[in-house]
Amino acid sequence: MVTGGGTGGHTYPALTAVRCLRERLAADGRGLDVLWVGTEGGLEARVAASEGIDFATVATGKIRRARNPLKMVSPANVRDMSRVPLGIAQARALINRFRPDVVLATGGYVAVPVGVAATRLCGRPLVVHEQTVRLGLANRTLAARAARIAVSSPSTVPLLPETARARAVVTGNPVRPEVLSGRPEKAVEALGMRGFNGGLPTVYVTGGAQGSQQINALVAEVLPWLLTSANVIHQCGPDNVGALRAGTASLPLELAGRYHLTGYVGPELPDVLALADVVIARSGAGTIAELTALGRPAVFVPLATSAGDEQAHNARWLQEQGAAVALTGEVTPGAMREALGSLLTDAGRRAEMAGRARSLGRPDAADRLVDVVLSAAS
Repeated sequence: MVTGGGTGGHTYPALTAVRCLRERLAADGRGLDVLWVGTEGGLEARVAASEGIDFATVATGKIRRARNPLKMVSPANVRDMSRVPLGIAQARALINRFRPDVVLATGGYVAVPVGVAATRLCGRPLVVHEQTVRLGLANRTLAARAARIAVSSPSTVPLLPETARARAVVTGNPVRPEVLSGRPEKAVEALGMRGFNGGLPTVYVTGGAQGSQQINALVAEVLPWLLTSANVIHQCGPDNVGALRAGTASLPLELAGRYHLTGYVGPELPDVLALADVVIARSGAGTIAELTALGRPAVFVPLATSAGDEQAHNARWLQEQGAAVALTGEVTPGAMREALGSLLTDAGRRAEMAGRARSLGRPDAADRLVDVVLSAAS
């Protein structure tokens, strides 16, 4: 049984682990029965359907966080928390019917009722997987009773309850295998970059599928300067293409030929990442897992509204390891220019940062997590 979702950060590591487990068992002539338990309108419901994975829902509640603890006792929080006992009862019924050998929880609010039912009511082994450097609220709740706690970074282990640390295993965060198999020359061809200059480094800018207004604005401000030193692939989000294209219409022809603006990067993403010498991005767990597995220098602009400020913690931790530059707080175009300057002109610094990033990456994270799941199941 798999539970977790709400965001891609919780959903895709679970999906990658399921795919890897299927392949592992198929190689031994065995099959895998999977039931994914999530929320009806969540990303996990669409992902499970696309993969042909059986799916069920349970009631769950979302905690709206606030710096002032008194503000957390809000009518919305009280109403949602009252749904959790119902979700636990529904999860218990699902577990008793499906009888899983092991339950894998990857975070998100839906993981709590399923994890509680598995460990406290049904006696089923629970594996918790944490994608970020800090523990998410759901996983913090479940860690005390989990059979195994798989974490993405060694620095997460001291944050676990003392009684749970002996059950922690550093697996890394599963990365889709296709991300690791890109070919840089295919990116130039697929994107039709006629003005591409192979003698210059390439910067890939991304704010996620919908783009980031903050990152788009910062890059637009420094773009004329940036294009004198680099090729730029800018994934800005489908709704932002028109405004950015209008703003760059006055670029000199030579510079404009090195700038590729697109709303969305699809199947060519592995090739784009293979081509990129520097990446400008948010610092979500999935992005960090991919960039460290590939060994890509990065300038991170964390999403300020991420739960528990986890993106800022992720970015700062990588900066402390020499694997990235973290731009936190009020980020200015000047700060972006300063962060990129030496990375673009100093190939040695890029290589050093790439090596530091690669040393933190775990491209075999899915296999490691599957090892943990099978160990708990047996």
